Amino acid sequence: MHVQVVLFDGYDLMDALAPYEVFAAAAMYAGGAMTVELVSAEGKRSVPSGMKGPAIEAQAALDPSRSGIILVPGGSGKPEGDSEDAVPSILRLAMESDLTSLMKRALENEHITVATVCGGSLVLAMGDLLEGRYAVTNHLGMSALGATGAIPIEARVVEDGHRLVSGGGVTSGLDVALYLVEREVGPQIASAVEKLFEYERRGTVWRAQGMVPINFAASSDASSEDLLIPFVAETTNGDSTIEGTWQTTIATPIGKMSVMLHISMKDGSIRGTATQGDEVDELLNPTWDGRQMTWMQKVKKPMRLNLKFEVTVQGDVMSGTAKAGMLPSSKVTGRRVH
Repeated sequence: MHVQVVLFDGYDLMDALAPYEVFAAAAMYAGGAMTVELVSAEGKRSVPSGMKGPAIEAQAALDPSRSGIILVPGGSGKPEGDSEDAVPSILRLAMESDLTSLMKRALENEHITVATVCGGSLVLAMGDLLEGRYAVTNHLGMSALGATGAIPIEARVVEDGHRLVSGGGVTSGLDVALYLVEREVGPQIASAVEKLFEYERRGTVWRAQGMVPINFAASSDASSEDLLIPFVAETTNGDSTIEGTWQTTIATPIGKMSVMLHISMKDGSIRGTATQGDEVDELLNPTWDGRQMTWMQKVKKPMRLNLKFEVTVQGDVMSGTAKAGMLPSSKVTGRRVH
């Protein structure tokens, strides 16, 4: 069983090296039945870690055709913001590199298990690789994970099928690696590694199997029908409307998006679509109070996200924000053109 631990600029040291040590110890106890190496999408190179940490040598290029395990760590930096040393920016740059195409091939290879630690799942999710799949990330990024179309699960380790395993916070890398050691080379080797490190694996690995727990809070939650209450496009003075065609610009941290909004009223309810290039998406759960409009919208470019919009309309001018999870808010501006 061969393990490739991926490094990218700004990676978190513990995310990568804690699993590496577990796999290396397992290789020692298993007499070569397991091997492990550090890799990068670009090949052999010195890779700087986050928080101005030390650079470590990637020994080879990531090979998505080689059977075994590929583990993707998260990034280390400021928890929020759009500066170069902020985690969202670090993960975005990793997603925009060749890593995404290589991991796409890895996920398509039935002989590979893909594992992630902390923000590693976000790297894959932002690259449109985890839509509809169960995963976990650091608690700070769970809303962003859900915004990509993945299904966030609050557990320390989550297994989606047999070929995708994700871990939550930074130290969960130990648990992900120990679980995979037990799964691939047996509990005796995993137990020996635990004794060596004086660390016992934490938490039950979550799988979409067995009985589903009763959700006792469900009765107090708003039903899906509550989200479809009609909203009338009138103000107290009756001189404002949201209807029309709006040319808008969303200034995201990774580039400007030009989106055409088509908003109308039908049977007392707001309806609308957003057109970006050749893609047309429905505005989800729109509300309008005569001055401010909110809605959810799924976008696929520059990355797959579920965005929450809040805009204010004054005459034919629209302004506001769009936000996805922990990612920085993006400025939205627009003008009614019809």
